[in-house]
Amino acid sequence: MQIAFTGALWPWSPALLALAVVIALGAGVVRGFSGFGFSALVVAGLTPFVPPGPVVAGTLVLEAIASASLIRTVTGDVDRLWLKPLLIGNAVFVPIGLAALSWVPVEQLRLIVAGGLLCGAAALRLVDGHHFRKSATLSGVTGAASGFLNGFAASGGVIAAMLMIATHLPSNKVRATMISFLLYVSLYALLWSFALTVMPGSKPSRLLGPDTLRWIMLLWPTMFVGMRFGARAFGTTPSDGQKRLVLNLLIVVSALGLFTAIAAR
Repeated sequence: MQIAFTGALWPWSPALLALAVVIALGAGVVRGFSGFGFSALVVAGLTPFVPPGPVVAGTLVLEAIASASLIRTVTGDVDRLWLKPLLIGNAVFVPIGLAALSWVPVEQLRLIVAGGLLCGAAALRLVDGHHFRKSATLSGVTGAASGFLNGFAASGGVIAAMLMIATHLPSNKVRATMISFLLYVSLYALLWSFALTVMPGSKPSRLLGPDTLRWIMLLWPTMFVGMRFGARAFGTTPSDGQKRLVLNLLIVVSALGLFTAIAAR
């Protein structure tokens, strides 16, 4: 399904270019609205058509840029009791996820990523309205799972947000904590991406390279346009409506990603 045409700037099909712009715009709206979801939506939408490594690395760069642009506006709402275990879990498990991304066969990776995202989004929707008690065990498991998925598919924010929402953390605190969390974790994952790229015996094209830069340059402007619309909508939407809108969109996009991954086999 990867159709190439000659051109140094964009070696894929014009149809893929149009699809990527639409996906980045929609994912940007979700990111500005909820504080998470950009990487999950972009990876789910694009990995059925292109190798996932450069897309994941590119979205990590954009997650860091997006969070840096919002961090000053949300500092006072960050929940430190959630942020600390998330950062610790990611510090340990992001390298493991990145190693899996480098070495797992692409066809299997596409199915795993799409299926995992769908399960996470569906679980997040199912627990809506149910209350989980915040505990050290829950936050520790959340940090570990989000770390592996952040390294493997730049989508650990889905799991982190799922369990924060399940403990009835207010939407403004979920959004603020995710923005802060994704800033630090994206930078950390990028450092490991570079280390794995230059490591003897690695496959550089799977993580960092010219394709990574292409994705960054394409997705950056469309992401920020979408974020502007999403941030404006956040302030005018009731809390329950905020959660359900994001969850439903994640489920739809993840399901489409899984369907196209199966069809591509």
